Amino acid sequence: MIRSSRWGLGACALAVALTAAPARAAEVDKFLPAESESFIAVNVRQILDSEIVKKYALEQIKQALAGNDAQKAIQALGLDPLKDVDRVVVGATGDNPQDMKFLAVVHGKFDKEKLAAAAKEAADGKGKEHLTIVQDGGATLYKVQPENQPNPVYAAIVDNKTIVFGSQKAMVTDALGIAGGSKKGAGLKKDLAALVEKQDAKASLVICGVLSGKLDNLPPLPGVNDPSVKKNLEKMANVAATLRVTSDVNLEISLGMKDEDSADEFGKTIDQGLQQAKGLIPLLAAQNPQLKPLTELAQTLKSTTKSKDVTISAKLSGDAIGKMLGMGD
Repeated sequence: MIRSSRWGLGACALAVALTAAPARAAEVDKFLPAESESFIAVNVRQILDSEIVKKYALEQIKQALAGNDAQKAIQALGLDPLKDVDRVVVGATGDNPQDMKFLAVVHGKFDKEKLAAAAKEAADGKGKEHLTIVQDGGATLYKVQPENQPNPVYAAIVDNKTIVFGSQKAMVTDALGIAGGSKKGAGLKKDLAALVEKQDAKASLVICGVLSGKLDNLPPLPGVNDPSVKKNLEKMANVAATLRVTSDVNLEISLGMKDEDSADEFGKTIDQGLQQAKGLIPLLAAQNPQLKPLTELAQTLKSTTKSKDVTISAKLSGDAIGKMLGMGD
């Protein structure tokens, strides 16, 4: 029976959907708003199935969920957060988190009728202060008002495989229209779509953003005395970060510059910074033995410059992570 946490049921469904999910980075979800300036794809299924998570984190995750009120609420909805959510893809626009507009598309295995019934019970009961059912042109939406947050989030259950969440009601109704065939998805803008399609489709996490014009006239950077850093940042056109979680963790950050000259200049600045970091990390590890595995990270830090792109990469082995967590040999 769903009694004690009507709001929790609705909110947990939303939270699980937002925090667990895989995404093929090279595929642009048809529901994403055309005005999106950034793209996020998380492949949770791949992450959960990875060797490093199975070895060091999966049991801890299960224990954290076991008996938890949120987990009970999720189970009441017929959801298993470790099995049922496949991927989440987010398109967002805005210069700061408070004004950010976004649409999140969650793909997985859901029971649409059970989710709808639980949401209705929540809206009719103790959760009505936080969850409201809204009818819009024949579509059923769920208006969620998080605690201590000024703006609501709108959600809709598209089908047994898809849930959408958005900061704007129109974004959610547009997604429903695209799903139903009454609307045609406009697709992402050319620059962002091209950036997304360059990324690794099998990566655990991909974050892409178009920056042209957003970093113009930056204020002085705290703690940065080199004026060339600010100048180079203002010449950035885009950024992409890719995280791969397997038996190791690999991070790659690509900074797309406006031209090859600025890429070459910024590449030299970044390389100098990485060399300094390589010297600093062993000193920190000497003071704190638990950080000793980070010396391995320092050895893998490198940057490369090719055409207009400056790429920074690093790798940390599963054994090193295990030692940092106190679980290694």
